Amino acid sequence: MQYVTKTIKGIDGSVATLTGYIIDNSKEIDPDRRRPAVLIFPGGGFNKVTDREAEPIAMMALDAGVQAFVLRYSIAPSQYPVQMLEGAEAMKMIRANAEEWHVDPEAVTVIGFSCGGQLAASMATTTGDDVMRENGYDPDEVRANGLALGYPVLTAGKYRHEGTITKLLGDKKSDQAMLDEISCEKHVDAKTAPTFIWQTVTDAVVPVQNSLLFINACVEAGVSVEAHIFPQGPHSLALATAETAAAGNDAQIEPSAQVWPSLWAAWVERNFMN
Repeated sequence: MQYVTKTIKGIDGSVATLTGYIIDNSKEIDPDRRRPAVLIFPGGGFNKVTDREAEPIAMMALDAGVQAFVLRYSIAPSQYPVQMLEGAEAMKMIRANAEEWHVDPEAVTVIGFSCGGQLAASMATTTGDDVMRENGYDPDEVRANGLALGYPVLTAGKYRHEGTITKLLGDKKSDQAMLDEISCEKHVDAKTAPTFIWQTVTDAVVPVQNSLLFINACVEAGVSVEAHIFPQGPHSLALATAETAAAGNDAQIEPSAQVWPSLWAAWVERNFMN
């Protein structure tokens, strides 16, 4: 396995880090294999990039035969569109190195958790397309081929997570046009990638309506969507096992949600593995 680290400079001078966990090809099995890849956006409310949704999710992906990349994007005081553009650069980098990293460039997906869901959805919908063009990116060239979301922050409307939106926009959070620009459910259309989404009904941090609004937008736009709404469990479950539960937080061990990684792996296999 290869382990690679690349730095990405933000437009405000901050620095993001892209870490790749890359399965090497075997001459004995298939020396020319190209695998799907997933770009992982952990959560953390833009106060941090949590470890719990970083390397453990990469290990999950590797177990499913998927090349994994974790983006430790810039956090506050960096604001929109810094993190989104770092995501665009990461997507560009993965596709540019597809041969060396044994990646199928037409099967590069994203997965985002909590606030990372907003970034992931920006890579798979038309959210922020104009801003990407203004900063030298062709949105279609950096758009993800598939989108996965776990308890995501997606809307800046009625059901928004106030803290995340404040960190992302700062003083611009009172600008309705800006709120509309980052509300990913408003930018679902025919270009939106096939989507996998999961959350718990009892999430007391990010309202489940974030997921429901996005699911409904996908249905209305004719976008393929697989949704799993589990009956219980708190926010930030990660793998929902003891492996990723925060120290002393046994509530993040939630049996009803522990099935989501296998559901995600099956979704990837159906949609992105030849």
